[in-house]
Amino acid sequence: MTPQPNPHTDPHAVLRHTDAHAGLHTGGSTSSQAGPHPAPGTPPQPDPDPDTARDLVGIGIGPFNLSLAALAHPLAELDAVFYEQRTAFAWHPGLLIDGARIQVPFLADLVTLADPASPWSFLNYLKARDRLFPFYFAERFHIQRAEYDAYCRWVCENLPGLSFGHQVDAVRFNPERDVFEVDFTQLGPDGEAEALGRTYTRNIVLGIGTEPYVPDPLRPLVEAPAVPVIHAADYLDHRDSLLAAEHVTVIGSGQSGAEVFLDLLRRRPAGREGLHWLGRTEAFAPMEYSKLGLEHFTPDYTRYFHALAEPVRDKLVASQWQLHKGIDADTLAAIHDELYRRTLHGGWPEVVLTPGVRVRTGGRIATTKVELHLEHVHQNTRSRLTTDAVVLATGYRERPLDCLLAGLDPYLRRDSQERPRIDDQYRLVMDPHVTGSGCNVYVQNAGGHTHGIGTPDLGLAAWRSADILNSVTGKETYTLPTRTAFTTFGLQQQEPQIPRARQPKALTPLLDGI
Repeated sequence: MTPQPNPHTDPHAVLRHTDAHAGLHTGGSTSSQAGPHPAPGTPPQPDPDPDTARDLVGIGIGPFNLSLAALAHPLAELDAVFYEQRTAFAWHPGLLIDGARIQVPFLADLVTLADPASPWSFLNYLKARDRLFPFYFAERFHIQRAEYDAYCRWVCENLPGLSFGHQVDAVRFNPERDVFEVDFTQLGPDGEAEALGRTYTRNIVLGIGTEPYVPDPLRPLVEAPAVPVIHAADYLDHRDSLLAAEHVTVIGSGQSGAEVFLDLLRRRPAGREGLHWLGRTEAFAPMEYSKLGLEHFTPDYTRYFHALAEPVRDKLVASQWQLHKGIDADTLAAIHDELYRRTLHGGWPEVVLTPGVRVRTGGRIATTKVELHLEHVHQNTRSRLTTDAVVLATGYRERPLDCLLAGLDPYLRRDSQERPRIDDQYRLVMDPHVTGSGCNVYVQNAGGHTHGIGTPDLGLAAWRSADILNSVTGKETYTLPTRTAFTTFGLQQQEPQIPRARQPKALTPLLDGI
């Protein structure tokens, strides 16, 4: 087989190479009316030397790395850039259902819990849009998902240093220069490759997020398009075809499943709803939302969890599902209210809600229907369900890091299950030659096995980003609280670690007479 040229190194590659630090900022408007900006007339900054290593490169621009970018913005001494393959920011667009709310207070924005005075706060977004007083009178502590998405897009449209349409292809460590090499492809509006580039950096922050999870037995159904079988992540794109189906089955007893079920219920005719909702959990259970229960989403608990032994952590995450996979009580109430409303004139709605059910497998009947093979967990009984469409509200999984970090694999340290080890400052544990040179790879929303159920929680975004920046800068750039919970987790206190300031290498003095 003839070896293929590497477009990042072969001078005869068709695509041209861009400047290593060039970034295409396609976020949108940069009008000074839209948000915080440098003072008018500020001269543009000269491009840095392409061979000079940056302080930080962020890979992926979701809410977590966007939080990091917003908190890094005022740090003039920090040279940082963020790359995102998509051409613009989008936060779960298929689930921005009218009225659906995020399950954390609006204070859990990108910056407030680390820097309440930041110009990138949600309240400042409202002020920039002349919506501060309407929000004040609305008295909403939990905002709609669509509004959170609009807030993040506003930040993207105004925050410098974000390079959308940039696909990161490879990450390597250069031992001769003690830096990471990041190869990327600049994409056009149609997603086609336009140019190639490389940048160097001492620190990388991975914020590649999660991806929709489809159980293996149901993958053949999704891949065959004749009957609508979709993941909830794509719900709004397929809602019309779902409403046209005679019978729809929703699989999944978490918040997404509840929101999809409620939206379909409200839009289907009374007496002909044709809906079946299945869940593996013992009940369509509310999320644990007590004040002390919420303290599991504090830095105090994160530190406690990280210090536990690996087998204990794994068992603990599995047992805490109701802390983060339950359903908002208001959503459950809305579902019951809608069902009850449909009984006012006699009769019951054509709706079946069945928890405690595992979907073993499924197959297609002819070209118009799907047959699901079910098993009840407690009754130990099996049955079959025929339906015209299926929505898989089966959650998300952390995107695997192995493909992106294949070039770093010889340096990575793994646990007993071959997962990357992550230290208390969100750094991948790597060979001392890499970390000893001052180079580190940080991860966002990829440490559920080391940092617990708070890993994907928006409420910890600003704190974690500030913690990462403190580590990168080697000083307490952001002053973080030493205590965040009334609960004392464990008998031995885990004190927060303040990273040591970076020190220049000192020369060893020669001894007298040598």
